[in-house]
Order: sequence, then C-alpha cells, then structure tokens
Amino acid sequence: MSAPNNRRDNRYAALIESIFRKGYRKGAAEVPFHRDALTAAAKKLKIDLPKNLGDVVYSIRYRMALPKAIAKTQPSGKEWVIEGRGRSQYAFRLVPVNRISPNPNLAAIKIPDATPEIVSAYALSDEQALLAKVRYNRLLDIFLGVAAYSLQNHLRTAVSGLGQVEIDEIYVAVDKKGRQFILPVQAKGGHDRLSSVQARQDIACCAEKFPNLICRAISAQFVESDLIALFELGVRDGDVRVVEERHYRLAPADIITSEDLREYAKGA
Repeated sequence: MSAPNNRRDNRYAALIESIFRKGYRKGAAEVPFHRDALTAAAKKLKIDLPKNLGDVVYSIRYRMALPKAIAKTQPSGKEWVIEGRGRSQYAFRLVPVNRISPNPNLAAIKIPDATPEIVSAYALSDEQALLAKVRYNRLLDIFLGVAAYSLQNHLRTAVSGLGQVEIDEIYVAVDKKGRQFILPVQAKGGHDRLSSVQARQDIACCAEKFPNLICRAISAQFVESDLIALFELGVRDGDVRVVEERHYRLAPADIITSEDLREYAKGA
C-alpha cells in the first residue's frame, strides 16, 4: 500500500472530477469513460499525467474518497463506484451504499502466531504483511473449514466485459466432502478500503477462469497489527453481501489461556 500523498491525490481527484463533469447528466445512473479521457483532462487542466494512467483510476476506486463535487450528485442511499467495462473502459455507476468494514463489537479469536519473524521483519507493505500472516497462519483453512493452498500472488488477467483485473492472492482448496474451491483474496491495510466492486470483479474472474470450482470470495483487513478481520463475500440479489465475518488475533501461544480454550469449546 502506498503512503498518503496529498499532491498526487489532489491531481487524481481533479482529473476524475473533470471526466465526471464532462459526461454526467442530471438523473444519470451511469457515466461511461475511456482511459484516454485522462489525457484530455490533464491537457485541459494543465496537470502532469502520471506514467501509470491506471494508477489514477485504481486510487480513486480503492484508496481515495470521491471528490465532493461528484459525491454531491449521489441520491440518498446510493453512491458512485467506478467499474470496468472492457479494455481501458470504465463507468461511474450508482449502487446502493455498501460498506465492508470490520464490526467493532465482534469478539477476537486468539490463534497461535505462526508467522516467521524474519517475514514480519522484511514485509515491504501492509498488504504484503497481511497476505503473509493469512498464509503462514492458515487463516483461510480455519475460517472456512477447508484445506487451502496458495496458487498465485497478484494474478493480473483480463475478464470479458470488465477488462483487466488484479487479484491480490488466489487459493485453491478442498473440503472433507471432496468439493474443490477457488478462493480470491483481497487484502487491505492502512488507508485502503475493502471494496465491493473488487469483490464482484474477483467473483466474475473466478467464474470465467475456473468454472468447475466453487468460488468463495474473501476479504482481509488489518484491524490492528496483530488483529485480522476476515470476510466471506457473496453476491445476493445483485449486490455484494457479507456472508460471514470473523476476527483473529495472532498471539504468542503462552497468552492463550485455559479460559480462552474453554470459551472456544462452547462453540464447537
């Protein structure tokens, strides 16, 4: 995850606001645009374009709040999101407000921390550290009751009708009945927000690339440095919903007490 950069964020917000203003009409539920519109907007506003044009759209979608001028056009109970529409094509779309955020009242389950210290010491970002902790502590196995195996990090591919998508990490899994699963994982830490749009894209990608496997979409987020929230997400009535949420606290084995174990046994 990149650190906050006010100058960059201000440039990105100005570019995306200009594109929205040009295409928006009162009452519209969608505002399509092509990535090339960033070049035209930058020229008009005399803004230096970043080398990676995709970072503008990515940052607005997953890291930054929409500019106030765009947010003001949102009807009550709805919000604008940016969705892929094919190669280099996007659209602002009005969707029901759908926040995916950790429940502050959910009890944490203590798990013996199996993360190698050398991995924790050299992780280069919150996202890398989070993915490593999920992997080394087998949190997907615990959360879903399956045997899960990491297949690939940062899978970048094209999906029909959506264009390029990137999945933070993807797992394959099998359960005691022999059912096989594909588990796309999005990981967020720090200032990044879990995204229902990204979850929908992950599910669409797995349906296209792994049609014979059962897709269970997972989102992971640091609540604290040793506390991880895991969500299973699914599409219900056209919207992304939280199917299940659990919080896991990675702890030294000697602070997991007999009382903790007795409490966990009650839910067995």
